[in-house]
Amino acid sequence: MIVNKPGDDSPSAPAKRLASPMRTQMLFAGVLIAAIAFLGGVWFTGRMDSPHNTDEFDLFWQSWAILEDEFYYELPPDRELIYGAAQGLLAAAGDRYTFFAPPQAAAYDRQTLAGEFGGIGAYVGQDTDGQLVITALFSGFPAKEAGLLAQDVIEEIDGVPIAGWTLETAVGWLRGEIGSEVTLTVYRPGDGSRFTVEITRARVELPTAIADTYDGVGYVRLFTFNDRATELLEGEIETLIRQGVTGLILDLRGNPGGLLDQAVSVSDLFLDEGVIVTQQDRQGRRMTYRSQTGQIAEDVPLVVLIDGGSASASEVVAGALQDRGRAALIGQVSFGKGLVQHVHDLPGGSQVHVTVALWFTPNETPIQDQGLAPDVVVEDSVAEAGRDPFVDAALEYLAQGAGVAEQEAQTLE
Repeated sequence: MIVNKPGDDSPSAPAKRLASPMRTQMLFAGVLIAAIAFLGGVWFTGRMDSPHNTDEFDLFWQSWAILEDEFYYELPPDRELIYGAAQGLLAAAGDRYTFFAPPQAAAYDRQTLAGEFGGIGAYVGQDTDGQLVITALFSGFPAKEAGLLAQDVIEEIDGVPIAGWTLETAVGWLRGEIGSEVTLTVYRPGDGSRFTVEITRARVELPTAIADTYDGVGYVRLFTFNDRATELLEGEIETLIRQGVTGLILDLRGNPGGLLDQAVSVSDLFLDEGVIVTQQDRQGRRMTYRSQTGQIAEDVPLVVLIDGGSASASEVVAGALQDRGRAALIGQVSFGKGLVQHVHDLPGGSQVHVTVALWFTPNETPIQDQGLAPDVVVEDSVAEAGRDPFVDAALEYLAQGAGVAEQEAQTLE
């Protein structure tokens, strides 16, 4: 038996001195693995530590397992199934404005606020049956060049039926990279025809504000409340005032809304000090947004055009101007969206939109589900070729020099 003493230089000694650091490394590795496993467990537990992670949630996993084991057709990727589950979860809340937006639909929301995207060059909306209808086309853009017409109904996008889709989801599919192609199946109510058309998406830049004059009256249309809305609208109004206009028409028809801070600052352009809108959350906490004196268009005679497409931030502005006696509303009852959403960006480009509060006009009128009633109603039947009956009604109202408080609601036939 060979006994190696400290400092022994026998052949077995070096091997023994090397063995000690190896054991140290192995021990360290074991501890590291254990630590990683522990931290991983803590992370996983944290991820799964939800008050909703109960036995009842097992039915979700059971349903997924059954689908994978027994479904006859080929399943979509797991990510699509997860998106579908998230959509169903938020839809079950019963609020159409609380929803999960997969990446394509979320991109639509971001592009709308940015004001630039790859698209077909058309305005679209949904009719009372939920169909996607072309409402207007841009000259020189692909949709018009492909022969599409206003009132055409888009039934399929890239071969996928879109019945039951939200407007945001459908428009998200219409948009895409500039130069990419999209195939539309279209129904034309005018002649009952149905056809397919392939369109190459082009760069589309949504206008934010445009201006014109009618017989010395300034006209400015605001299309959306993006992050430049107040700046661009103010610039157009400044130009009109320098031209010496005797009044202003603010056109909010078809404006779907946008950013609350822009709705407040746009309202402030026309109002002196006072309440613009009050926001109330589910705990009853209230926040009041106010205007300040000293803005550019506080003293110019003003009317506002609204219709069923004027929603959200548009209704905040119109409601403030009407309640404060600053402007008459001319047109049709507005959409009736007086809810506030928080938008949460999620991994992979998706979003969750969740309703968090309600809006009230200065007179404490709720906007949600009832909209704003115009002071002067304009019926669609009065439209004439080459004329805009809403603008005609506004010009007539301004010419009469009537104030909101002096007039009863009236209807133009």
